[in-house]
Amino acid sequence: MDTILQHYQNTRNYTQTICNPLNIEDYTPQSAAFASPPKWHIAHTTWFFEEMILKSFYPNYIVFDSEYSFLFNSYYNSIGKRIERRNRGLITRPSIDVVFKYRAYVDKHMTQLLETTADPEVVKLTVLGINHEQQHQELLLTDLKYTFSLNPINPKYTDHNLVEATNTESGWLSIQEGVYTIGHNTDSFSFDNELGLHKVYLQPYSINKALVTNQEYIEFIEAKGYQTANYWLDEGWYWINDNAIDKPLYWVKIDATWHHYTLSGLKPVNPDAILTHVSYYEAAAFAFWKGMRLPTEFEWEIASENLNWGQRWEWTNSAYLPYPNFEIAKGAVGEYNGKFMINQMVLRGASSATSKNHSRPTYRNFFPPQTKWQFSGIRLAK
Repeated sequence: MDTILQHYQNTRNYTQTICNPLNIEDYTPQSAAFASPPKWHIAHTTWFFEEMILKSFYPNYIVFDSEYSFLFNSYYNSIGKRIERRNRGLITRPSIDVVFKYRAYVDKHMTQLLETTADPEVVKLTVLGINHEQQHQELLLTDLKYTFSLNPINPKYTDHNLVEATNTESGWLSIQEGVYTIGHNTDSFSFDNELGLHKVYLQPYSINKALVTNQEYIEFIEAKGYQTANYWLDEGWYWINDNAIDKPLYWVKIDATWHHYTLSGLKPVNPDAILTHVSYYEAAAFAFWKGMRLPTEFEWEIASENLNWGQRWEWTNSAYLPYPNFEIAKGAVGEYNGKFMINQMVLRGASSATSKNHSRPTYRNFFPPQTKWQFSGIRLAK
């Protein structure tokens, strides 16, 4: 149990590290329905361990506060009522000091439990909780960035803005046609949406070793890509026009030069850096403009062992659907992935904001096609 306890503690400590640069005023604002406040993230990840593990496995456990199940439940309908997502920024009470006391309370009891039990179900759920918190660590950064971007003084959060990486490879990787095995097939952790090992037939294809750069996307903008309906899926065309979308998120032109808000403040766009903060609609339109396409998630997975990936979540041309023989687990844990398999597109890889040890070639991230605030980019295929 020492290993799992250390993993638990390291994960919890890293969340604290993300929060260290914050001022007390930064913990509560909610800038959009999709961007939760830091206070909610750190309370929700704590609630997950209390609700899923301590209530069931710690003898005579007493909850820290009975109201927290309503305040910090995210989407688990089987557990009970919850605050509306768009109202998370209204939780001015409890204070952030009390939330950190809640966190310490749960950590104390989780530590005691992990030191005294070898129950495989506790281990399984703890590993799930660790991976759940790692997902929220990335969301903490993306949500903070969105909130800070709306501050007119362009505040600096850190020196590491996570958007300056450049490609280290170029050219095309060719994959021959054949029947390939897709899915997670080791004893290591995976989410349930990666399970269901199955065969797929792939036509021969080529996939770019490099991700699309800022300069390449500027060329699309300058070629009136956002004004040319023929490049866009119909739904994407209405979306960009209804929302006045004509550039990646956070970009602004100042004195004829593109700038963008980053976690280290407003900076000139580096043309050689890898593009980020584009939606699926924009990725698909760019690919069409180039006379190419986005890879399917299966093409991406097969090519991944020969690609340098991990700087951007990469949009694929695959809808988020269950693998063969996918089963939704019983209880609240079963609400983790399966019920979202509609109106979402799959992203593969990882990003510069993804926590360490939280990526693998079979990982299936998913978001609605209009999503821009994640560190998402484009890899082309043909």
